[in-house]
Amino acid sequence: MGVLPLGQKTEYISEYSAELLFPIARVDKWQEMGIESERLPFYGEDIWNAYEVSWLNTKGKPIVAIVEFRLPHDSPNIIESKSFKLYLNSLNQMRYESEHQVQEILERDLSQAAGAEVGVVIRDLEAMQTLVIQTPDFCIDTLDVEASIYHPDASLLALDKEAEQVEEKVVSHLLKSNCPVTNQPDWGSVFIEYRGAKICHESLLKYVISFREHTDFHEQCVERIFIDIMQQCQPEYLVVNARYVRRGGLDINPYRASEPLLLGNERLSRQ
Repeated sequence: MGVLPLGQKTEYISEYSAELLFPIARVDKWQEMGIESERLPFYGEDIWNAYEVSWLNTKGKPIVAIVEFRLPHDSPNIIESKSFKLYLNSLNQMRYESEHQVQEILERDLSQAAGAEVGVVIRDLEAMQTLVIQTPDFCIDTLDVEASIYHPDASLLALDKEAEQVEEKVVSHLLKSNCPVTNQPDWGSVFIEYRGAKICHESLLKYVISFREHTDFHEQCVERIFIDIMQQCQPEYLVVNARYVRRGGLDINPYRASEPLLLGNERLSRQ
């Protein structure tokens, strides 16, 4: 494993190089959260969208595309985002016979780095224009709460006083955490869908806000949210789906669920 590229002076390589990809093991953070890698309490994927992907056709004409990557939740590694970007940049001046050839290369290299099969879908620019997430049952951001805790605190979570059984999907656009290496802000929206005793919306909003000064990768924040809600509120069914604002031409959208399911890749307005 090489030197973490984040925060380093970068030489942009214009020749294809799979060695630019920098994997980061998931197991260390799982252990920190008390999660056994052999018995993961969730399912899901990390959906990456790359908006600045380009290569040359055999005549030297540039091709541009938007590429979706899906990393399974139980892959041994995540991939550091700047290294991902540098790797994609290394395709820019390379000539390929077809889109299918590019897809095969991406699938091979990303799967090797992640340690598990990574799905790759290449789309033209028009294909993404209509993909916008629909409004959920309720946006909790309108609630007038008082917040003073800005590091994750599961004790903020509470059931509604009536604790009636519900099935609902709520969203907050106030999710913010910080990059573990640069400490730069990561902005996102989190969709929480569950079935069980009703969660107090005010408590849920305070909990989301409590990530504001937290330092973790996107995937780890989502897993922490999932674990905390499961432990504190014990829903029968739970999905935590975060859509993060892009940085460096990439957005990362992890989701974790209490049972296997396949989510779509509909964008938010600020993505």
